[in-house]
Amino acid sequence: MADLEYAISEGVATLRLNRPERKNAFTLEMIDRWAELLVQAKSDPDVRVLVLTGTGDAFCSGVDLEHRNDGMPATALARKQVLSERVHRIPLAMEDLDKPVIAAINGTAVGAGLDMALMCDIRIMARSARLAEGYIRVGLVPGDGGCYYLPRIVGVAKALEMLLTGDFVDAVEAERIGLVNHVVDDVQLTDSVAEMARKIAAGPPVAIRMIKRATYQSMRTDLRTSLDLISSHTGVVGLMQDSAEAMAAFREKRRPQFTGQ
Repeated sequence: MADLEYAISEGVATLRLNRPERKNAFTLEMIDRWAELLVQAKSDPDVRVLVLTGTGDAFCSGVDLEHRNDGMPATALARKQVLSERVHRIPLAMEDLDKPVIAAINGTAVGAGLDMALMCDIRIMARSARLAEGYIRVGLVPGDGGCYYLPRIVGVAKALEMLLTGDFVDAVEAERIGLVNHVVDDVQLTDSVAEMARKIAAGPPVAIRMIKRATYQSMRTDLRTSLDLISSHTGVVGLMQDSAEAMAAFREKRRPQFTGQ
């Protein structure tokens, strides 16, 4: 079985970390394939939503520390390049992917494993799962975007508490601080994520991609620029066949059928 599995069904692509014996810790080879799949998903018209999850009782325990030094360069600059040229391809590809990404957090997510979940647009968490930015426990700084994503999601003070202590957050606390969207019983996770993914995948794909882009772009700009962007998006989407189909389906009280046209 592959360490990284990828499958598409009903407009939903599922990318599954599949090393349960190592708590789905990833290797650099997995990172390379992961980045390739994200680029592939962006241009694949059969993919409207991406789900990221893990096999077994862990979502992801971060980089596999037993393999971390295999082939790891000796100099600081070369080690920086490993991050910049390989590991950091994931957050950059995720930022470039304008299709919704849902993290199905099936179990423990630690360090870079948590950061991988933070890169996603929506997070749904199993009740037994736990989350931690554990870098400080092994004397490292967050290497995969934790210092960027976490403050934007939970606020600076809570983010620094998690980053500086490495303490675990349970499902109740994760939902309370807005770290995850929903917490569900473990046995309901797969169905809950699938339901949301299918619901989004059934929507007008171009409008959904524009909404995602506009949301993130608006977080980095001023109101006037954001409104100018939205006026352009609205002008384009309003003349699409999908828009006419949505209006007709609404009037006729039926389920719309979208083609991306």
